[in-house]
Amino acid sequence: MLKIFVAGHNGMVGSSILKKLSNKNKIFTANKSKLNLLNQDETLKYFKKKKFDQVFICAAKVGGIFANSKFPADFIYENLQIQNNCIISSYKTNVKRLLFLGSSCIYPKKSKIPINEKSLLTGKLEKSNEAYAIAKIAGIKMCQSFNDQFNTDYRAVMPTNLYGPNDNFDKFNSHVLPGLIKKIMNAKNSKKKNVSIWGTGNPKREFLHVDDFADACIKIMKISKKKYFDLTDKENQFINIGYGKEISIKLLAKLISNLVGFEGDILYDNSKPDGVYRKLIDSTKINKLKWKPKITLKKGIHSVIKNLEMS
Repeated sequence: MLKIFVAGHNGMVGSSILKKLSNKNKIFTANKSKLNLLNQDETLKYFKKKKFDQVFICAAKVGGIFANSKFPADFIYENLQIQNNCIISSYKTNVKRLLFLGSSCIYPKKSKIPINEKSLLTGKLEKSNEAYAIAKIAGIKMCQSFNDQFNTDYRAVMPTNLYGPNDNFDKFNSHVLPGLIKKIMNAKNSKKKNVSIWGTGNPKREFLHVDDFADACIKIMKISKKKYFDLTDKENQFINIGYGKEISIKLLAKLISNLVGFEGDILYDNSKPDGVYRKLIDSTKINKLKWKPKITLKKGIHSVIKNLEMS
């Protein structure tokens, strides 16, 4: 029986991983009221007391373009603190295996599509979420540095845009997909004749249901140390996890409108930023482990809408 700690278990990713972990293991979670991951002494004390075998670092401060642009100091500071405290506490308490979650914003703004892991640090980042991206890059490189220096087994995954249960639907802090779902649902319920969306609608994005992502994370944690490091390369010790297809924001808005039943017009505010034009990632490495997403975009969005209607 393994003792596994899921940091950030109330979040979208953490809650999905939590429900998929085998009940043959002993699973640990801690709410913010019981454990402040921003505090190194408190985090280390908790790790020393529990003596975990594995750690999933799902805890993070996340948000969309608006939140990242308005609160960059919060994003870089809090994310660095959380991941640093979890990683150093894992090392000091001899955690056997760790998984760190990156983000697709770690890649340069002008990366070649599909984006391969080797694209990391080859160009400038998108300015709107640079602070968050730098923190995530630091986490990936910290895991790699500990592996190189101390022969640890710290793994990292780089998800594409995720969505699903427990997503953030806040007006100002949500990512594009939950933001669109909430905005279009509100427009329908308010019987509005139109809804305005940031940007031109032309950029394309890749979306993966969080339950598919959780399956990939658990699969990666189950393979041997040798297999993981054979699969990754020495300079980029992490694995992309994507859906394999992309969709324009315009088509996404139409899909959501059809599923919601909104018959009004969709307007585009060209004065607002588009962000990176394309972010399709190369999922060749995870596909070698015989993992493929099972949930289609239409089915996944439909389930999210149904959950919101019932809440």
